[in-house]
Amino acid sequence: MVIYLPGAVEERDPLDDLTPRQIVAELDKYVVGQNAAKRAVAIALRNRMRRQKLAPELAEDVMPKNIIMIGPTGVGKTEVARRLSKLANAPFLKVEASKFT
Repeated sequence: MVIYLPGAVEERDPLDDLTPRQIVAELDKYVVGQNAAKRAVAIALRNRMRRQKLAPELAEDVMPKNIIMIGPTGVGKTEVARRLSKLANAPFLKVEASKFT
């Protein structure tokens, strides 16, 4: 007889198995163009997932917490960020600062 306890099973993050190419392919479904930007955020997301597996004292020093996207209006920054946050099951926060510059 086997009894499975809720805390005994380690949950795997679905992003653990995704490569940057797979992340870009998912973003390609929603965003046309911006190939370099999609590749950059895909690599950043994959690196973040890998860094989270480090020991806490090491992760504290090397883990970036944010991605800042800079560019003209209408190039797809918001859509790339929105889709990436859905893929990562992470909160999405949009800050509009153009009226302050």
